[in-house]
Amino acid sequence: MNSTKPEIPAPHRADQLKLLAAGAIVLLALVAFYVFSAHWLLVRVIGLLVAVGVAVAIALRTELGAETLEFVQGARAELRKVVWPTRAETTQTTLIVIIMVIIMGLLLWLFDILLLWLVRMVTG
Repeated sequence: MNSTKPEIPAPHRADQLKLLAAGAIVLLALVAFYVFSAHWLLVRVIGLLVAVGVAVAIALRTELGAETLEFVQGARAELRKVVWPTRAETTQTTLIVIIMVIIMGLLLWLFDILLLWLVRMVTG
């Protein structure tokens, strides 16, 4: 039997260049943010956000970006299907958990006291 690993397709050269360009834009924006530290913080933050937005837009134009976007959209669709508990259900569940933690804490404390008593009996 000849077991071979399935081939993972390499990204296209154009996709690699796009991702490299997006990374370079973010890196340059970060460098510019600190180089121009004498300027207003608001202007630097806006410039950084714009550069990151451009980099994300470029990265989304790749095959990997399209797959990531499709995944995020699918995850959002699944999240909309979740039936979230009501406030009353959340409160009841929280109270049950708190009560159980207190009960288990008391039981473990009592068990610890019992073990301490037994050890003292054995060791004198």
